[in-house]
Amino acid sequence: MIVGILGSGAMGTGIAQVAATAGHEVRIFDASAEARSRIMDSIILSTGKLVQKGRLTPEESQAITGRIFIGETQDILKDSNLIIEAIIENLEIKKQVFRDLECLVSKECILATNTSSLSITSIAASLNNPERCLGIHFFNPPVLMPLVEIIPAVQTHRDILAKSVNLIDSWGKTTVTVKDTPGFIVNKVARPFYSEAIRIMEEGIADIATIDLAMTENGFKMGPFTLMDFIGHDVNYRVTESVWKAFYYDPRYKPSLSQLRLLEAGFLGKKSGRGFYLYNQDTSSSACHDSALKNEIFMRILCMLINEAADTVGQQICSEKDVDLAVTLGVNYPRGLFEWGKELGYIHVVNKLDQLYQLYHEERYKVSVYLRKLALS
Repeated sequence: MIVGILGSGAMGTGIAQVAATAGHEVRIFDASAEARSRIMDSIILSTGKLVQKGRLTPEESQAITGRIFIGETQDILKDSNLIIEAIIENLEIKKQVFRDLECLVSKECILATNTSSLSITSIAASLNNPERCLGIHFFNPPVLMPLVEIIPAVQTHRDILAKSVNLIDSWGKTTVTVKDTPGFIVNKVARPFYSEAIRIMEEGIADIATIDLAMTENGFKMGPFTLMDFIGHDVNYRVTESVWKAFYYDPRYKPSLSQLRLLEAGFLGKKSGRGFYLYNQDTSSSACHDSALKNEIFMRILCMLINEAADTVGQQICSEKDVDLAVTLGVNYPRGLFEWGKELGYIHVVNKLDQLYQLYHEERYKVSVYLRKLALS
């Protein structure tokens, strides 16, 4: 099987390495000659690190790179059985790319997009044969992250979906099948982790270091502000804005002006040296160690996450099991949100959200019908 990759950024290169590791011939095209020149160096560096860790032998590393071919024109993709697009998150550009690909490849070739939030159905609609199109969403870095969201478009043929799920499973990944909805599972369910943390900060309830500490002390590998800085505000803010607009400006997903101002200033986070944190100085000592305050912060954010997870299942986007797989494997939460909800007691989660709604009278704090049903069962 030949796997084609369109785009050679971190995602495209990583997906190429995953496919080559699974034994496939991989062909990569990127419109930028400069980007193409970096592909093999990036993959050699990545496989070299895995050799040092004992996860690959030198011979396996060499075999992986030997299966990867880079083309100067898009024609290198024409014999592919599967093409995964991993370019800029722009719907109109993706539609044109898919139209071009359809003219190039056979009718049997599966056309997939790695988009994290755009409509798969809209991309598929640009094709004459939309039934062969779907979303195959890897997480960064693809080589290390086990989760892959598989998103059929409304038009996707069930055989194409089944074939794609089986293929990605065979690559050693854990797949979850998701209804084509803004943000899919992870980027929908995770929004309160960022937005509620920013809300707490903007109200002056606690500073960013305290909020981060409240979450890391409860098992999260990164606090929300550290994670936003790590992802980059150019990426994180745009995903939030995209989900908000796609859900018809639902106030639950409303972006933050505080984060927008960082983006406008070019303070993109760790990669620019400044975001919510300044990266040339230690700010951890500013965190407040008031246990009651930190517990209040943790419970407020966690209950919002559980409510969003319940809403996602209530909309039949996916199952409870898939949500818990997605958040533990896709964003490294210490446990699944339904698992956490059961442990806390769903009635306590509902009571906390009802308190917040009584305080703010905002739609964002309304309890999901599915969560109320869980609390009553």
